[in-house]
Amino acid sequence: METIIIIIFIFGYLAIALEHNLKIDKLIPALAMMAILWALVALGIDSYPNWFNSSEHELLNGFSNFTSEQKHHLLEETLLHHLGKTAEILFFLLGAMTIVEIIDYFDGFSTFKNYIKQRSKKKLLWIFAILAFILSAIIDNLTATIVLISILQKIIKDRNTRLWFAGLIIIAANAGGAWSPIGDVTTTMLWIGGKVSAAKLVEFMVVPALICMVVPVTIATFMKPFQGEIDKIVEDENATTSKYSSTMLYVGLAAIVFVPFFKTITHLPPYVGMMLSLAVVGIFAELYSRSEFSISHVVDQEGDDSQGHHSPVHSSLSKIEMPSVLFFFGILMAVAALESLGILFLGAESLKEMIPNTDVVVMLLGLGSAVVDNVPLVAASMGMFQEPLDSHVWHFIAYSAGTGGSMLIIGSAAGVVAMGMEKIDFMWYLKKIAWLAATGFVAGAIVFMIIREIFH
Repeated sequence: METIIIIIFIFGYLAIALEHNLKIDKLIPALAMMAILWALVALGIDSYPNWFNSSEHELLNGFSNFTSEQKHHLLEETLLHHLGKTAEILFFLLGAMTIVEIIDYFDGFSTFKNYIKQRSKKKLLWIFAILAFILSAIIDNLTATIVLISILQKIIKDRNTRLWFAGLIIIAANAGGAWSPIGDVTTTMLWIGGKVSAAKLVEFMVVPALICMVVPVTIATFMKPFQGEIDKIVEDENATTSKYSSTMLYVGLAAIVFVPFFKTITHLPPYVGMMLSLAVVGIFAELYSRSEFSISHVVDQEGDDSQGHHSPVHSSLSKIEMPSVLFFFGILMAVAALESLGILFLGAESLKEMIPNTDVVVMLLGLGSAVVDNVPLVAASMGMFQEPLDSHVWHFIAYSAGTGGSMLIIGSAAGVVAMGMEKIDFMWYLKKIAWLAATGFVAGAIVFMIIREIFH
């Protein structure tokens, strides 16, 4: 039965990786795989020799001697345990996504556009790269990429120039997301999963991540596409912006940054702090929306009950990427099924015997994240490695999975969304940008290893 479960997982994984070829949203195979795997676990519970105790991070002694009733009770408890851990991540992401949508409701990100008046391509590249690096650490790399490419489209006319800028934004955004507990889904998973603390993640990761961004951007400044100046910045005379746009930007970003501090002070799971932050941002949004400029028209809600559906919180909730949330649910619960049977634990032991050097394994994980989704890779690694909190293995996994995806356009959420927004060709990215991303990835990895040896 274990062989069948592994085969189904591999096929599901392939369906996710080949999403664009199959033209099937990766959400579908993720949910199907999750349901089928747990069904097989339940049907064959009496025949399995091992059971992994997730709370103790070890195989359960004497599982084969349990009665059928005890095994089924253990299955229910394990399923609830994994559902709870997965829900912590999902509600955290839902809160963060809603806050970002509320900021966008007030056109808050236009504040950045007003600061960018530079025409030199080299200087513009550094501005966008630094903004991507910092923003992705606060609002996550996917959202930062969307925001910056939207701004890019408003200030650069030439599409070919924009493609080059977009490629470097992807690298910078993925690097920025890797050093923050809220910057990338995978670092959020490691943080909420009790593998890394926010303070240590920042301490050990910020310099390697910065090198991962600085090296390719520095090389790019000497390349032809970044020589000279851009055409005069295009201004949209008809554009209207809420007078509260900058206020909501700062309130929203501050609310998200507050979450790690809330966790440190209260020791409560991060989603609790994120819900508090969402409530505070929601209060400001409701107060400001009574007379509010949306992106295209003025909304005046006072004295008109028919306009109730224009509530910024309701509007923002309706725009959340629910397919992404359900995909995370499906893949995390599917990996949990493999973990529960001890398959990941035993697989990790075999892998360590074949490749004793953990650094090589983690670097391969980074390369793998360029080909397939890094969420299931990190989810699998969380079941494979049993290292304690803030072990350098977890920091290196966060770095590799977060930045390795930049080497292919389909290797990260930031890359996929940029591909859609700018219609970037897969082969163009492979020829022009991939080597820059690989250079940054290796440079950052070397710096991480040096820092690890110094502070070990």
